Amino acid sequence: MKKRRICIVGTGNFATALGNRLVQNERNDVILLSVEKKIVDSINNRHENYHYFPNVRLSARLKATMNKEVLSESEYIFLAIPSFVAVDYVLDNINTISKEAIIINLAKGFSKDRQKSIAEALETHVSNTVCTLKGPTFAREVINNIPTAMTLGSRDVQTYHNIKEIFRDTGFYIDYSSDIIAVELLSILKNIYAIAIGIIDAHFNSPNIRFFILNRAFNEMRSILKDNQLDEETIFRYCGYGDFALTALNDLSRNRTLGLLIGKGFFTEAISNRVLLEGQIAVKVFCEDRYDFSQVEKEYPIIAELYRVFKNPDYELSEFVWKIANNND
Repeated sequence: MKKRRICIVGTGNFATALGNRLVQNERNDVILLSVEKKIVDSINNRHENYHYFPNVRLSARLKATMNKEVLSESEYIFLAIPSFVAVDYVLDNINTISKEAIIINLAKGFSKDRQKSIAEALETHVSNTVCTLKGPTFAREVINNIPTAMTLGSRDVQTYHNIKEIFRDTGFYIDYSSDIIAVELLSILKNIYAIAIGIIDAHFNSPNIRFFILNRAFNEMRSILKDNQLDEETIFRYCGYGDFALTALNDLSRNRTLGLLIGKGFFTEAISNRVLLEGQIAVKVFCEDRYDFSQVEKEYPIIAELYRVFKNPDYELSEFVWKIANNND
């Protein structure tokens, strides 16, 4: 039986959880590529990631290494590293990465130039097949073998079928979109709107308002896809509605937690300077880099109000809902 050679770049919580699930498929040889020797030794010798999952026994089949030569031997390379370093990491190691390797982006965010998503930026620089994999996935659930769903964004449907086979017998369920940019963009937008729902829940504590704004957020996300000539139907994949709902409504979500802090009045400038979350960064990118603010204000009122919240420490949160609601549909 021919083994699939799979490298996951990173040994963080999701990289570890994903690797531990992928080795449940006996055709998968999975190795985590890390820069942290202590974690590599912990995984290889004690079968645990002492830093992220100290009380979880990992499969003995899951291996880790610091040797980047594994990139030259891998057929599939998953990027489980922060969004702001993902593109540079690939470019810095492009001469080591096999020309035939399929690169699958797991990071959620814009590339460093703030104009493109990670996968979109990679496609402009490398000849490898590039895909993106996004969905409602808390690492804590993944490591505990909870059934989990994700969307593969790939321009080639055969690549989807090949990657789907990687996930066979792992408890992962993969659907497909050929619009790789839509899949990437939705993974960014859900962080923005999770902050808004967090504010609503903390400040107003009203089911009526919660689902009013939740619905407006969903429609706003769909409008952004349409305005960018992307496939609107992607929002009904796991990377769309599923990931948005998970991030916006579950307190394990860091971006929702940011909204809760703002809504309760606990978010200070000191915290903002120390902890800059994906959704907060994305709001700034939308309002300063990708669009004129006047356009955002007119067409995407939730993003516009979040921008005002972050820019104005004296923003009156009691007005948050009404300013969104009174914007023309």
